[in-house]
Amino acid sequence: MRLDKYLKVSRLIKRRTIANEACDAGRVLINGKEAKASTAVKVGDIIEIRFGNNTTKVEVLDVKEHVKKEEVENMYRHL
Repeated sequence: MRLDKYLKVSRLIKRRTIANEACDAGRVLINGKEAKASTAVKVGDIIEIRFGNNTTKVEVLDVKEHVKKEEVENMYRHL
């Protein structure tokens, strides 16, 4: 799955366009490397998102196309 879509489906970022812009600006890292919006996300990847002074770091546990709001927490684990 594309990184921008994963960020939206997992609700780490609300909209896909904003996820795309964050990737283009270099604020999203996968396994310590800057990632483009089209980068493939796999189980076990470490995603780091920088919002101003805040940094969110999560490990990908599951990759699904459609997820209910209650099941989102099963997609990633905060580090």
